[in-house]
Formats: sequence, C-alpha cells, structure tokens
Amino acid sequence: MCYLRIDRMIGGNLSPTDLGIIILVAVLLFFGTSKIPELFRNMGKAVGEFKKGRLESEMEINQMQQTVPQTQVSQQPTQQTTPASSQANPQDLEKQIRDLQNQLEQLKKQQNQTTS
Repeated sequence: MCYLRIDRMIGGNLSPTDLGIIILVAVLLFFGTSKIPELFRNMGKAVGEFKKGRLESEMEINQMQQTVPQTQVSQQPTQQTTPASSQANPQDLEKQIRDLQNQLEQLKKQQNQTTS
C-alpha cells in the first residue's frame, strides 16, 4: 500500500532533516513569506537585548563585589570578636547582633544609593 502512515511518523521514524523541513513548511504556512524577515529581525533584537541585559547585570555584580570587600575592610577594626573557647554573656551577644543588624542596614542603604 502506498499511503502515509501517521503512526510511523508519531513513532519517531522521522529524521532531524525531516522534522526541520516540516517545521519550515509550517512556519511558511503560518507566517507567510512576507512576515519571516520581520520575525527574524525581531528575534535578533530580542537576543541583542538579552545579551545587553546580561552584560549590564554582570557589570553590576562585579561592582558590588568590589565595593563589599572595601567596606568590610574599613569596618573590621570596629568589630568585636570573641574567641570560640570563651563564653560570652547574653547581653554581649545581643549587642553584637544589634551591631551586625545596623551594619547590614547600612550596607543595604549604600547598595540602594549606588544602584539609584
């Protein structure tokens, strides 16, 4: 018999070339020949915008990584450290927690000021 068997096509007997041709024909039928250049142009713009955004985000991350070590170095002498072997009383621990929270808020403010 000389008829197209759908069950064979669905079963995965299509080569990648066959699938490419089928997709190309479907795109031609769906969009038409006049819309294809516009479609690819828009896809190119989208890829360009994606790359631009990725580059900008990488630059921001690098800037943040450079500013964080500088602020940590300048704030290290003011931090109080207690040896692990000595026992600190709860008031000292609470004070350290408040100090760390204040430092965190200051870092967040600095980060918001640099991004604004």
